[in-house]
Amino acid sequence: MTGTTVSPPVPTVLPAALLGVRERGTVTAETAVVLPALAVLLVLCMWAIGAVGQQLECIDAARTGARAMARGESPASVQAAVRRSAPADSVISVRVVRGLAIVQVRAIARLPGPWKGSGPGLHLGSSAVAEVEGP
Repeated sequence: MTGTTVSPPVPTVLPAALLGVRERGTVTAETAVVLPALAVLLVLCMWAIGAVGQQLECIDAARTGARAMARGESPASVQAAVRRSAPADSVISVRVVRGLAIVQVRAIARLPGPWKGSGPGLHLGSSAVAEVEGP
């Protein structure tokens, strides 16, 4: 090894035009995959917010009906009051059992938009009980 000099390998320098050739278009492809997923996520979030709103409507409607029934209002007027404050297409039950006014409101939160009616939906509901006043 006398007289021979070993030098480290020289790194190959690629032209700037070749550096990004294989990477071109990957952002577009990734965006094309992510955007539909974000759209579905947005629809599901909006549906969940709507379902919470419908649940609150069920709670309010049941409480309103139980208070009205406890005051001695007629079942027909209680049913109408509950129907006004309950979500659309709700199932309403109004009855008096052993001096207690019981009102139940049930609804189903379906997917919004073009998927409305498809899928099982989320079953919502509330019950309220109040003691009937007076004799």
